[in-house]
Amino acid sequence: MDLKAEVDQARFEQELIHYLEKLDITEEKVRLLGHCTYFLETLRSDEQQGRKLGFIGQEMGREINTLGSKANDATMQRLVVQMKDELEKVKEQVLNVL
Repeated sequence: MDLKAEVDQARFEQELIHYLEKLDITEEKVRLLGHCTYFLETLRSDEQQGRKLGFIGQEMGREINTLGSKANDATMQRLVVQMKDELEKVKEQVLNVL
């Protein structure tokens, strides 16, 4: 009995592209960098910006969580945990400003 499986090349390529896109964290890194930059700009403002900083922190947390869900590497997962820890410290400080 010959159990030779035939592979649909087009389907295989689609699945491979889908898998690779799920692992790609470029968008999340770009958005997180943008949120960090905006956070620092807002922090330097002369106006009271506590609530805005809180909202930016929430967005940063979303990107960090997405990075964590895509992380297939122990080193990356450790970095995500460290980022979450540091973000929680920032959020505590922002609450002190409010």
